[in-house]
Amino acid sequence: MDDMPPPVTELLAADLDRGFAELVRTHGGAVYAVLLRLSGGPRDVEDLVQDTFLRAYTALRDYPPERRLALRPRAWLLAIGTNVWRNHVRTLTRRPAAEDGVDVQELPVKDGRPGPERRAEHTWERERLVAALAELPEHHRLPVVLRHIGELSYAEVAELLDAPVGTVKAQVSRGLAALRGKPQLAEGEVIG
Repeated sequence: MDDMPPPVTELLAADLDRGFAELVRTHGGAVYAVLLRLSGGPRDVEDLVQDTFLRAYTALRDYPPERRLALRPRAWLLAIGTNVWRNHVRTLTRRPAAEDGVDVQELPVKDGRPGPERRAEHTWERERLVAALAELPEHHRLPVVLRHIGELSYAEVAELLDAPVGTVKAQVSRGLAALRGKPQLAEGEVIG
């Protein structure tokens, strides 16, 4: 007999509070990693992550159990997180910045799965990668981060961005090519 815990969606359908705790535990790292790469630094990431999960919990309270059971949690949370980040950027552009420059510090290392963190073994390499990602225009950065940091499929990214899969593939490819062309990145430091 299998002693595997039930999937997050089953927990959410049966008991929202217990399921939500598991949702945060299971997907919190991915939400943090994606929002960190989108924002370009850790300054506002904690607030963005908290806002993402607050909005998720608020939405889940109104969902019937059947809808909770049918969720694709990672894609759903990253869609919420992306919208929270976009709202944050719009708010920042409406008011003057408190300080100049981007605060780029050491990135947290994920749970050992391969990714850009593993390729950038030293702090200064991580800083350069984050800075290069931050320089990409949103229409390239967002698909690259969702695909390679958020680990969404091209179809999930396309659905999230409301764009055809072919367009998303082209945006990711162009974004990666732009990263490869950044002079501050050495060969082999680019995602993908």
